[in-house]
Amino acid sequence: MVSIAELRARFREGKQRLLDHFAEARPTTTSAARLMRGLARHVDAILAQLWHQFNLPVGAALVAVGGYGRGELYPYSDVDVLLLLPGDEVDRTVTQSAISDFITACWDIGLEIGSSVRTVEECVTEARNDVTVQTALLESRLLCGARKLYNQFRQARNEAMDASAFLQAKTLEMRQRHIKYEDTPYSLEPNCKESPGGLRDLQVVMWVARAARQGRTWGELCSKGLITPFEVKQLQKHEGTLRLIRCRLHLVARRREDRLVFDLQTAVAESFGYQASRTERASEVLMHRYYWAAKAVTQLNQILMLNLEERINGSESAPMRPINERFFDRGGMIEVSRDDLYQTTPHAILETFLVYQQTPGTKGLSARTLRALYNARKVMDAGFRRDPVNRQLFMRILQQHDGQTHAFRLMNQTSVLGRYLWVFRGIVGRMQHDLFHVYTVDQHILMVLRNVRRFFIPEHAHEYPFCSQLASQWDKPWLLYIAALFHDVAKGRGGDHSLLGAEEVRRFARDHGLNREDATLVEFVVRHHLTMSRVAQKEDLSDPEVIAHFAREMGHARHLTALYLLTVADIRGTSPKVWNAWKGKLLEDLFRLTLRALGGAVPSADAEIEARKAEARQILALHSALPGTEEPLWKTLAVSYFARHDATEIAWHARALWRHLNTTVPVVRARPSPLGEGLQVLVFAPDRPDVFTRICGYFDSAGFSIQDAKIHTTRAHFALDTFQVVNPAATDDPSACAYRDMISLVETQAAQALSSTGPLPAPSRGRVSRRVRSFPVKPRVSLRPDEKAQRWLLSISASDRSGLLYAIARILAAHHIDVQLAKISTLGERVEDMFLISGPALQQSRTQLQVETELLDVLMSPT
Repeated sequence: MVSIAELRARFREGKQRLLDHFAEARPTTTSAARLMRGLARHVDAILAQLWHQFNLPVGAALVAVGGYGRGELYPYSDVDVLLLLPGDEVDRTVTQSAISDFITACWDIGLEIGSSVRTVEECVTEARNDVTVQTALLESRLLCGARKLYNQFRQARNEAMDASAFLQAKTLEMRQRHIKYEDTPYSLEPNCKESPGGLRDLQVVMWVARAARQGRTWGELCSKGLITPFEVKQLQKHEGTLRLIRCRLHLVARRREDRLVFDLQTAVAESFGYQASRTERASEVLMHRYYWAAKAVTQLNQILMLNLEERINGSESAPMRPINERFFDRGGMIEVSRDDLYQTTPHAILETFLVYQQTPGTKGLSARTLRALYNARKVMDAGFRRDPVNRQLFMRILQQHDGQTHAFRLMNQTSVLGRYLWVFRGIVGRMQHDLFHVYTVDQHILMVLRNVRRFFIPEHAHEYPFCSQLASQWDKPWLLYIAALFHDVAKGRGGDHSLLGAEEVRRFARDHGLNREDATLVEFVVRHHLTMSRVAQKEDLSDPEVIAHFAREMGHARHLTALYLLTVADIRGTSPKVWNAWKGKLLEDLFRLTLRALGGAVPSADAEIEARKAEARQILALHSALPGTEEPLWKTLAVSYFARHDATEIAWHARALWRHLNTTVPVVRARPSPLGEGLQVLVFAPDRPDVFTRICGYFDSAGFSIQDAKIHTTRAHFALDTFQVVNPAATDDPSACAYRDMISLVETQAAQALSSTGPLPAPSRGRVSRRVRSFPVKPRVSLRPDEKAQRWLLSISASDRSGLLYAIARILAAHHIDVQLAKISTLGERVEDMFLISGPALQQSRTQLQVETELLDVLMSPT
């Protein structure tokens, strides 16, 4: 009898030898398969030794189930076993004691065992009640004990299996799992086992095939006509890739970890030997390989599940309605007329998606069509892309009345989009580690296409009414669809992707016969697709020269409208966290001001200010304010105040402050933001160098995020500042009602913070997200004089973290620098802030250098 200590040492040493050999070997799919089989055989031997050392019933059996039942073990996977008992013929008391000792010994040795103890009858009962148990029992093999009992178990299991019910249960389970994991194979931190396109999708196919007795291997499914020999090779290739990545992931993490989280991606990539290049991180190379495999698995899973469904439910002979001589409608699915359609008639490939758009009630493509597309990828070569008929078909897909979103997503899923637009192929599955985008480039592009498309659908007009209003007057929506497809298509090449994308779309326009005006438009929009958001979020829109310069850049209203629509769609398509009402207002303000300038109206600050004052007086009258109430305050305000605030803000300030013009204590007033999200907070206090800093400190400690700050000092030396703030804790209910309850608390606490004369409190040091830790932004600080050389522009770019704005404000206050305007832009988990500042200290180059150095130290300091 071998002692537990000896078995423990044997198990650990044997496992470590296998892991060391795998770590040192060249990372191939063969090495992963060898490791998984080796680990399973090693555990088999240990369990067999233990089985024979314990007094277990003679008629019992030890059965491997689940992944272990397939003869596969990943480095840190659980070992699932079934202890099969022969019914009522054994003494349960004695048996339970022996089983308990056996399982305890397994854990003592170091095996992470997952065990169940059942009779054959109990197995059948449990399987009928729980599809998870039924699934685990499908994959089983005898390890030790009575083969006769094991054969009885297999027979009973097979007789109890209802293939149709099992198919339905696994299909629903798969859909729920996909939704749980973001319903995309392109998650930036995918679970290589459970995410769409992961190993589980292949296992589901095999489980259903086994339940229907169609085969236990890909080769057996091929012999039954469910898959082709080419698909067998593809399945083996991509399954091998996913297995290899999962094995390497376990090895790097030193635990059971199936998520390719940011913290581990680089280490896993380096274990493959991948190295960073000038344009690509090592982790991006790894993830690109993963996404290609996951995409192929998604396609093959869809084909095989549809085939199995037809085979199991007998729907292979369902009636078909002819659409044309090449396609049929079979139960709402587009079906090819023959398997070799695409080889003999390549034009039918793109026609598939045109038919999909034009056929009412279509749900998708049949398994036969999906298979034909998958096997026709080599047909889509350079000649296919140059074919005038195919170019016409592609333009017709773009120009259809509806269906573009679904058609292009389906084209990407089936690899047709990347084969036809060869430039698009380069960004399929490409990650974007900019803390701004949360989708791969191809998925982001398709999201932007979807957003643009929704502007032209009346049912979605309530989402962005102004965009829908502009879209309703636009004559060629397909031009904007082209711009959406190409705006980021040059990502990852190095260089300016906007300029490279403009070259690509110019080439596309020439090849596809766009007239000069339309070609110029799409090229302009792609070239400038970042310009409008930059100007709106980083420049002073109250400055007529800013608007005039932007108007000259736009040229005319058609270019401006197209760029505005794409910019809104682009920002919305980066991340659910990036878009907010404040960004929407900035963009709309820039659009309206520029449109007025393009219409020939020369920006006149005086005329605009008088118009705002007149409108503000009307608003005050509606609130029963006495005529002239506003004048004492307005006399203390410079032109810049009226230029930076709209009429509603000017009227609100006058109503709130007319009684407090000579106050000696801070006055704070808040209201639900007119934008419908967050609070607008007014601060009026005797001026002192740290007013901006203290209010930033309060918002930081209270958990508010500042979206915008308008800073003004009156002639009477009072600070009059307006802040747009949101509370991330209120994101579940961003309505005005949720914020209205906060108003009284904010007014009281902010006033107390401004009244304090003690030392400034230290900034909060909240946790930095894993994305920021894994992909930090190199901090940038730029300090330069404005165009009039009277004030300074301070630009800051860095990874976001709690307390950052307050830390910046403390440094400025320490050098007695006044903040006159703050444009706060949070782009996902990256900040791009701009401050208009002034102060005597800035006239000395030595002080400028010191300020920049201190700011960089703050931006780079760990939390």
